[in-house]
Amino acid sequence: MTSDTRDRSSLTSFAWLSIGAAILTIALKTIAYFLTGSVGLLSDAMESFVNLAGALMALAMLTIAARPADENHAYGHGKAEYFASGVEGTLILLAAVSIALAAVPRLIVPQPLEKVGLGMGVSVVASLVNFFVAQVLLRAGKQHHSITLEANAHHLMTDVWTSVGVLAGVGLVELTGWQRLDPVIACLVAAHIVWAGFGIVCKSVHGLMDTVLPVEDQDKLREILVPYVASGIQYHAMRTRQSGAQKFVSLHVLVPGHWTVEQGHRLLENIEADIQQALPNVTVFTHLEPLGDPASGGGMDLDRTGVSPAKSHQQNLPQSSENKIPAI
Repeated sequence: MTSDTRDRSSLTSFAWLSIGAAILTIALKTIAYFLTGSVGLLSDAMESFVNLAGALMALAMLTIAARPADENHAYGHGKAEYFASGVEGTLILLAAVSIALAAVPRLIVPQPLEKVGLGMGVSVVASLVNFFVAQVLLRAGKQHHSITLEANAHHLMTDVWTSVGVLAGVGLVELTGWQRLDPVIACLVAAHIVWAGFGIVCKSVHGLMDTVLPVEDQDKLREILVPYVASGIQYHAMRTRQSGAQKFVSLHVLVPGHWTVEQGHRLLENIEADIQQALPNVTVFTHLEPLGDPASGGGMDLDRTGVSPAKSHQQNLPQSSENKIPAI
């Protein structure tokens, strides 16, 4: 097992932390609901059930994503993480519908709240638990480039802000006596949850659709290749995508036709090493082509971020540029 595989396997411990937090907050928020009878606090407790389902899904998908590449999955299992975030986003949307269904009857027939102070105190403790766990998951997600942990962390933070809104609503009901404020707050919470869930689902879909690397990563790639272009090397047909934490980059590199295979190979090794040093968890595929060969233009329609042979020849290289290319 490689060190990278061991690192991915260790991420399941964060999923277990999320599961434990979800179980604890479900218990605390359910107690708060029974103490007060607040539909707002009920909506908060229902979202915690979604947290638990999302954490269980995250555990399953992180376990799969940590598996090394095999004959049937030559590019690894990283995309399993997108399924986890997609399912979690869908569960969030279902929770929003459930909250709205619970709130509407209270809008029609308001009910007084009971033991508000004690119920709010219990809910505050649950929110603090979620806040702490969310920060741990967010740091781990960014450090290990895990969309699953980041989605889980953002979901928990959504839960925290939901709780803040619910607690504010319950407090206002106690101060003003306006009972319908409680279900109104619950409906606003449902709308906020819909927005968060939609964002998580969209991010998951983008990952499954092999979306290109972030702009900052593409900028790094171009910066890496600037010295090579300045020396007379050309490239085109650069393509990028991301599968979970793993990044993939492919490009065609054009060199003088008189170069030996060994010279071209060393150049590609240098380019791949530079890219791997600049971007974490990246797999690089390069294709060598001779300058001046019309067939080398094949694949230019795939060029999105690279320098096409024609363009780079016009902007960077005079006709005698091959003489400036250093020996490799």
